[in-house]
Amino acid sequence: MDQEKQASGSLAVPVVDAERSPVGEIELAPAVFDAPVREHLLHAMVVRQQARHRQGTAATKTRGEVAGSGKKPWKQKGTGRARAGMRNSPIWRGGGIAFGPQPHLYDREMNRQERRQALRGALTLKRREGRLTVLERITLEKIKTKALKQLLDKLGLKNVLIVVAEADPKLKLSARNLSGVKVLLSAGINVRDILKYQYLVLTRAALEQIQEALA
Repeated sequence: MDQEKQASGSLAVPVVDAERSPVGEIELAPAVFDAPVREHLLHAMVVRQQARHRQGTAATKTRGEVAGSGKKPWKQKGTGRARAGMRNSPIWRGGGIAFGPQPHLYDREMNRQERRQALRGALTLKRREGRLTVLERITLEKIKTKALKQLLDKLGLKNVLIVVAEADPKLKLSARNLSGVKVLLSAGINVRDILKYQYLVLTRAALEQIQEALA
């Protein structure tokens, strides 16, 4: 059986419960978890995500936007002073700003294929480093940070990204006060968070959704 799996190029990893006891195994799609790791795409994707978080709302007023009249301060000649056309000039105190920042988007373009390749590469990197754990499920009886911390301690995990298939308010609220722990839906998994956290935990259902989307 193992030889057949190797021949077909498939991968299998154990699925564990909250006690880290194996309860089965699941096949990983080679196209997703054994993909080429292209560092330039990982870097470009992280930069793109960070750039998208910039507000881009910094703004200054030009000479045409500063409040004030356009009247000439004094006549052109005969005063002994430098020529001046208006008090809103950038060289005057209280005047407009020349070449100041204006609102704009910081988005960096990456086509869909590059984004998918970067995500596959990040997932592959976690698997190759041995920092990928697949859980059958994560169930918390109530919102309790201590309960989630105890679960992660049993799994021997710190600084971890937990990816689930469906929204779980109990899990999300229990994790919000834990330093180095983040909960994401499988639909929102991204390169920046995968690389930021040391370990990646996927529920079986989340893994199946990810593979269906990327394989």
